[in-house]
Amino acid sequence: MNKTGLALGGGAILGAAHIGTLRALKELEIDVHYISGTSIGALIAAFYAFGKSWEDIQTIAMELKWMDVSRISLSLYGLLSNVKLGELIIKHLGDQRIEDAQIPLAIIATDISTGEKVVLREGNVAKAIMGSTCIPGVFKPVEVNGKMLVDGGIVENIPVETVKSLGADFIIGIDLNAKHQYKRPNNILDVIINSFHLLIQNSDKIQTEACHLLVQPNLSQFNRSDTKQVKALIEQGYKDSKSQIEFYKQQSKKS
Repeated sequence: MNKTGLALGGGAILGAAHIGTLRALKELEIDVHYISGTSIGALIAAFYAFGKSWEDIQTIAMELKWMDVSRISLSLYGLLSNVKLGELIIKHLGDQRIEDAQIPLAIIATDISTGEKVVLREGNVAKAIMGSTCIPGVFKPVEVNGKMLVDGGIVENIPVETVKSLGADFIIGIDLNAKHQYKRPNNILDVIINSFHLLIQNSDKIQTEACHLLVQPNLSQFNRSDTKQVKALIEQGYKDSKSQIEFYKQQSKKS
């Protein structure tokens, strides 16, 4: 029997579409045996790995505002701190450790001192996610195990190889960036986030080559920083994920 691994990619607020994917998987009765996530994908992956249903995660996401997960930082290394994100995770999950997840979980971050990929499979969940979601220049790096961590998207934005290494032999990758159209930035945050994701877009194509099923929601109408879009993003993620998964299953039956 195949063991299914789910790799949730980064994409800032676009990550709400992952919740729609989880809904589609539930309705199509596809069990997830391993899960990995980068950046916003790490946040969604952790909630799911610790037993939160897509409905639970949707409720949490619908209540979020940008300032709920960030605060002004006096650090030399970033404009903001995402310590409030860590507090949010502890509020909803408790002070958990990665290795205690119900579904085996891996969180991707980047060691900004060396440029190396850091795969976090044990240790504090909140700290790991804070590191994985730390967009360089926006948030100050997070110290974990003596390493200065920033956003995992730099090294593996869609963690296909990582979820494969956990033991998955059928891999579903979720790419939030493939069909996203960049728009004129409204503020400095948009400028930084757009620049960051433009830089990693080409590597996304390489990282997803090992996928058995690559889901690419059409998120062209959304931007990456407006939390008012969350409900619509979830719905778009659900609609596109369900149709693409069903199409894959139909094609598989023919072959």
